[in-house]
Amino acid sequence: MILSAYVARRFLRSYIIVSLVFLAILFLIDIVEQIRRFSDEDIGLSGAAGLAILNITDSFYSIMPLITVLAGIALFLGLSRSSELVAVRASGRSGLRVVAAPAIMAFVLGCIAVAVFNPMVAGTANRYDSAVAKIQRGSDQTVSLGDNAVWLRQALRTADGKEAGGQVVIRANRASPDATTLYNATFMVFSPTEGPTRRIDAAEARLSDGAWHLTDTKEWPLDQPNPEVNATTAPRVDLPTDLTADRIRDSFGRPEAVPVWQLPSFIRGLERAGFSAKRHQVWLQMELARPLLMAAMVVVAAVFTMRHMRGRKMGLLVLAAFGSGIALFFLRNLAQVLGDNGGIPAALAGWAPPIVALLFALGALLRLEDG
Repeated sequence: MILSAYVARRFLRSYIIVSLVFLAILFLIDIVEQIRRFSDEDIGLSGAAGLAILNITDSFYSIMPLITVLAGIALFLGLSRSSELVAVRASGRSGLRVVAAPAIMAFVLGCIAVAVFNPMVAGTANRYDSAVAKIQRGSDQTVSLGDNAVWLRQALRTADGKEAGGQVVIRANRASPDATTLYNATFMVFSPTEGPTRRIDAAEARLSDGAWHLTDTKEWPLDQPNPEVNATTAPRVDLPTDLTADRIRDSFGRPEAVPVWQLPSFIRGLERAGFSAKRHQVWLQMELARPLLMAAMVVVAAVFTMRHMRGRKMGLLVLAAFGSGIALFFLRNLAQVLGDNGGIPAALAGWAPPIVALLFALGALLRLEDG
C-alpha cells in the first residue's frame, strides 16, 4: 500500500509538471493567434491574453490523454534511472501492481476532469464565443432550444438580399433533421425603431436559395390599430434570409460547449425539436469513457518503459511508447468521426478504443511479466 501510494504521487507530480509545460506552450501560441486574428480590432495585449486564457482550456482538455501518456513515460523513466524499479521487482512485487497505482490515479484524474473540468471548459468556450462575437459586432447565437420549440434569429433583409436594419425572430414547434424545414412556424419581424411590425404564421417553412418559402400563411400587420381586421392569408410567402442549413446546425455549438451534466437533457431537447443529436450522443459516450482512456494511456506507456533501460534502446522504446499513445489518440478521433457519421453506434465509438487499447496493453504486460 505504501509503495502504491508512492508511485501514485510520483505519477501525479509528473502529470502536473507536464500539464504546466503544455499550458504555457498553448498560451503563448494562442495569444499570438489572437493578436493576429484581431489585428484590426485593436484589442491590445491584455485583451488577447484574456481571449487566449478562455480559448486554451478547450485545447488543453482535448490533449489530456496525450499528457497522460507523457506523464506515464516520465514516471517509469524516473523509476528506472533511480533503480527504484529494479529494487521493487527484486523484492518480488508484481509489475502489474506497480502499473495499477498510476493507472488508478489517471482514472481518478479522468473522473475529476469529466465532472469538474468539463463544465469549466464548456463555460469558457461559451464566454470565448460571446467575446469574439462582441468584438466582431456579430450576433451571439442564431438558434436556441426551448422546452417545446425551436427559436431562430436572423437579420431582416430586402428582396434583393440587402440588410434592412431589422431582425426576424422565428419560432417553430419542430424542425427537420437537416434543419431546412420548420413546422408550425411563427415569424416576428422587428423594426430597429418601431418594434414588432409584422407577424406571419406558416404551417411549413422551407429554407432554400436564400429565402424562407412559407406555405399556408396568415400575416398580421402589427403596426395597424387592429391587426386582426387587416390580417391576410396566402398559400405561399417568400421571406429573404441569410441563414443556411449548415449555419443553423452549427449554431447549436460544438458538443464540447455543452457541460456533460447537461448533455442528456440537451440531447432530449434536440430530438424533441426534430434535430439529429448523434454528435452529442457520441461526445457524451466519449466523455464517460475518458477516465478509462487515461488509465489505458498509462498502461500503454508501461508496456514500453517499465523496464531497466540504458543507451540507445531507451530512446527507441520511449519513441514507441509515445507513438502508441498518439495512435490511440487518433484511433479515438477516428471512432468519433465514424460515430458522428452514423457508421458505428455512439457507445461503440466512445468505449471501444480505450477498452481495446487496455486489453492489448495488459496482454503485452502479462507476456513480459516474469515475476
